[in-house]
Amino acid sequence: MQVFAQFGAGRIGKIHAGNLAAVGGARLKYVIDVNQEAAGDLAKLYGASVTDIETALADKEVTAVLICSPTDTHSNLIERAANAGKAIFCEKPVDLSMDRVNACLETVKKAGVPLMIGFNRRFDPNFAEVKRQIEAGVIGKVEQVIVTSRDPSPPPATYSRSSGGMFRDMTIHDFDMARWLLGEEPVSVFAVGSVLVDPEIGKEGDIDTATVIMTTSSGKQAVISNTRRAAYGYDQRIEVLGEKGMLQAGNKPISTVSASLHDGIVSEKPMPFFLERYADAFKLELATFLKAINEKGALNPSGEDGRKALRLADAANESMASGKPVAV
Repeated sequence: MQVFAQFGAGRIGKIHAGNLAAVGGARLKYVIDVNQEAAGDLAKLYGASVTDIETALADKEVTAVLICSPTDTHSNLIERAANAGKAIFCEKPVDLSMDRVNACLETVKKAGVPLMIGFNRRFDPNFAEVKRQIEAGVIGKVEQVIVTSRDPSPPPATYSRSSGGMFRDMTIHDFDMARWLLGEEPVSVFAVGSVLVDPEIGKEGDIDTATVIMTTSSGKQAVISNTRRAAYGYDQRIEVLGEKGMLQAGNKPISTVSASLHDGIVSEKPMPFFLERYADAFKLELATFLKAINEKGALNPSGEDGRKALRLADAANESMASGKPVAV
């Protein structure tokens, strides 16, 4: 039985706590959040207690932690949990600063504890099937990857201040997907960004619409299309072109029911947002983490995956500012 302490009782924290309770072989002992009311409500649901960081990490019964707190707390909590000898699951990103990421991962390495980063899209059953078929050689050598990721509506403009901007917050998932599906590391990044959705986002120094083109040393290409506004729902699609053909994974609709009438065929829109769209992925992600720490297996996505995705995000920001491709 793995005993967990969870940092963060917000939207993502609620998802992970519920999945932890359902997965079996694990128990949530502590919830830690600066919002004591939110922590108390979540702890009560799952028979846990509200406590502080020091108490949770000092408890020898606690074997693992879930870090679902704000981005600016991640690296500090990872380091403290590593030094306490706990297995660590942390939502992306490790940190917004590459220097802090490097220092944090060095601490984890010295402590010898497992660390998994929450790039949940790798665990989406359809995306995972695309990866399986790539590895099985169904389309032969991969040549192009296209990742479409469009939010239904923008977050509050002030969110940009703490999120690190669109490339580090939103596109970072797509950088990870592109790396994963290409099977090679991008060596060049070219990015363009605009403010087409919310002028207030631009006032915060961020963008809400972006396109990124990446290439690998062998010439493989990846194209990422992002926007903070898709009037028809949460648009999440991937396409992989290979020498023998193409693999695609499309949107998950609210319902598979469609009406075929004399004036056309009407079907449902994509699911409204990521909590619904990636519900299965969140469950499988946590189950994979638990299985890996029980069996002392390799954890993927790893801290190194987090570092490489952030490196691509930083390169995209640099490219957008300069108007030129940036070598990675």
